[in-house]
Amino acid sequence: MDKNLLASALAKVAGGVAVVAALLFVPAGTLGWWQGMLLAGILFVPMIAAFIMAGLGVRFGWPQLPAWASWAGAAAFLAAYALYAEVLRENEWLSRTVEVQEGQRVVDSGLYGIVRHPMYAATLVLFLAMPVVLGSPFSCAIMLAYLPIIAKRIENEEKVLAEGLEGYRDYMERVRWGLIPHIW
Repeated sequence: MDKNLLASALAKVAGGVAVVAALLFVPAGTLGWWQGMLLAGILFVPMIAAFIMAGLGVRFGWPQLPAWASWAGAAAFLAAYALYAEVLRENEWLSRTVEVQEGQRVVDSGLYGIVRHPMYAATLVLFLAMPVVLGSPFSCAIMLAYLPIIAKRIENEEKVLAEGLEGYRDYMERVRWGLIPHIW
């Protein structure tokens, strides 16, 4: 194994963890924020495991997805990035924490007129496309752990918003799909 490549990969992972930690814990002023730790864990543990599994698959010759699947995964990943950027443009009240902010109103136009949680739809595609880009069916299985995590987060968010954001219950009736039109 190339030691420089390994060192570079580990430095990039550590850098990503450091950036997320800084974005979460510096503003919070504490490392004792358990919800921040929870998010960091659910974000990085499956991702790191999936990346390691993909690398091991290459090293040991495990089954790989066909090249066309990797290209399709790359296209899906890039489309999800564009979707994510559009969500950021449409909703000024996006937050890592589930809360109702002062002056917040229901956003029900654009992507929010199609599904109630387009940001989660984008991240779902991002997370599930990564192992496809890498060509690793085993990594795909690991990243499926994201589904119940996001489902629980959506359940909690819907409860908070329905109870605390005026007009959200009506919005839920108008926009029936939470994540994927005609499916979920």
